[in-house]
Amino acid sequence: MPDFLLEVGTEELPADFVDSAIAQWQRLIPATLGANFLAAETVQLYATPRRLAVMLTDLPEQQDDRTEEIKGPPVKAAFKDGELTKAGAGFAKKQGISPDAFEIRATPKGEFIFVQKRIAGQATAEILKTAIPDWINRLEGRRFMRWGDGEQRFPRPVRWLVALWGNTVLPLTWVNGSETVETGRVSRGHRILGRDMVEIPHPTAYVETLKAASVLVDPSDRATQIRSQIQQAAADVNGYAEVIPDLLAEVINLAEYPNAVVGTFESEFLELPPEVIKMVMVSHQRYFPVMASDAANAPLLDKFITISNGDPAKAAVIAAGNARVIRARLADGKFFYDADCAKPLETMLPELETVTFQADLGSVRGKVDRVVAIAQSLGNLLQLSATDQTAVERAALLCKADLVSQMVYEFPELQGIMGEKYARVGGEPEAVAVAIREHYLPRGAGDDLPQTLTGQLVGISDRLDTLVSIFGLGMIPSGSSDPFALRRAANAVVNVIWAGDLALNLNTLLEQVSTLFTEMFPERESPLVALQDFFLQRVRTLLQED
Repeated sequence: MPDFLLEVGTEELPADFVDSAIAQWQRLIPATLGANFLAAETVQLYATPRRLAVMLTDLPEQQDDRTEEIKGPPVKAAFKDGELTKAGAGFAKKQGISPDAFEIRATPKGEFIFVQKRIAGQATAEILKTAIPDWINRLEGRRFMRWGDGEQRFPRPVRWLVALWGNTVLPLTWVNGSETVETGRVSRGHRILGRDMVEIPHPTAYVETLKAASVLVDPSDRATQIRSQIQQAAADVNGYAEVIPDLLAEVINLAEYPNAVVGTFESEFLELPPEVIKMVMVSHQRYFPVMASDAANAPLLDKFITISNGDPAKAAVIAAGNARVIRARLADGKFFYDADCAKPLETMLPELETVTFQADLGSVRGKVDRVVAIAQSLGNLLQLSATDQTAVERAALLCKADLVSQMVYEFPELQGIMGEKYARVGGEPEAVAVAIREHYLPRGAGDDLPQTLTGQLVGISDRLDTLVSIFGLGMIPSGSSDPFALRRAANAVVNVIWAGDLALNLNTLLEQVSTLFTEMFPERESPLVALQDFFLQRVRTLLQED
């Protein structure tokens, strides 16, 4: 039985679309085959930054002949006084059968006409000709484009198409605006390392033919090569590379033949907090950090590893170019850090007046005041010592101050982390500094929970304020819509109280924060009842999971 290959060649695709397209075709292509009474022995999907491909092995030459039972009109509509009506004759003509083939059967809705119709199997090649455009056109993603005066939409222009049915090209045309792309057997190799034109003799030769042209079409092969090269490159400089899963998933789709390159930056930048250096490397430059060892909290080295799609012989040039880029980014980070450290966190509080929490609820500075008030109530309920109460209220006051720091403005992902650093630099108590970072925990499912009492209480206070404020506006989550992540906030409150074994009555807490809300916003109704129902759902879920 023949094999089939489709390759859609494009300009460089967005990395996130490559993974998405594979996932979509994993669902769409088998479904299309099944709907057409076809099945392949294997469905193998391939993708690189410049191509999407699928290979189907051992497809039948054509569909099997089959018999379908077709229900027609009611007998009383098909016959009148024993004679065939227009409805009956029309049904017979449409199905291409004689009225003698009618079968009359009783159904719960009366007697109907049925026919058994034999359908000859269609050639698989003809079915694929129809399916191919559908597979391409039904792909979804962000930032699709049209080009020229055409209506076709795709993330990047389609430059070539390979469609092989066995050893034969399956003829098809794709219109790119004013350009027309015809299917053939010619693919493209690596832009730098491979040949421009690569002829695919038959579908099963696809992977090896492209590999000979310096293109690894299987993402899992590229992942294996990247992991191996990264660790070897790190070992060569007496270090250990942190292979971050999300970053690995991205760079897999940025290179057709990946090569790990080690770069170096000035050691003076190691004075920056390691979180800042990693953020610059990972989020902005897509570099892998290199540590002194694989031990927890091992110090960073003045090295990075980048995955190149270029010529390995030019590794030194590539490393130097990337070093210039990260040097500039780290210099910016050092400037921001030094400027932020020059003033205490408390002096940043007035600037929070310029940051809107929610249009009807005012600024983040107003939110901070409410968080402090809730934290005071929590401390009273727990009968904290004067020292602990002071730490909780101080951490609540400063917990959002770093939002207006230069570093967090540039790297929003570092909120809380930088607040902890700046609190220490400013001489705040250790409990306050740790709580500023911990109050954001957990940031998502499976994340760590705050470990200190101060961090737990400030985190609960912050989330309770968000919940009661947004509920107070009547913006209660419905269905999948939850723009303020209120479900996650409520889950965090329940989990932190539970894990911390805190002697807090959740219902009492909700009553107090609801009263505080109506005192601050007297024109609003109390959200207490809605909040109680909302939290009851969260508690039930937690108990079921336990």
